[in-house]
Amino acid sequence: MEVVKKTDAYVIVKKRSGRFGVKNSSGKWINGEEKVKILVEAGLVKAAVAKKEEPVAEETAEAAPAEEASAEA
Repeated sequence: MEVVKKTDAYVIVKKRSGRFGVKNSSGKWINGEEKVKILVEAGLVKAAVAKKEEPVAEETAEAAPAEEASAEA
């Protein structure tokens, strides 16, 4: 494993598979959202932010069949 970035709080390593790993100062692996946050801040990966659907989209979907029925008539 190749050390990419080392700070007081964590160490970012690049594995042979090309993936990144993050270890905290005590040597334990960091996973999940915390790992993604660290890698994004370091500029090593780009993470897509999931957009939450708004209730307006559901109301529009319900209104669409009624509009289609009136358009066919």
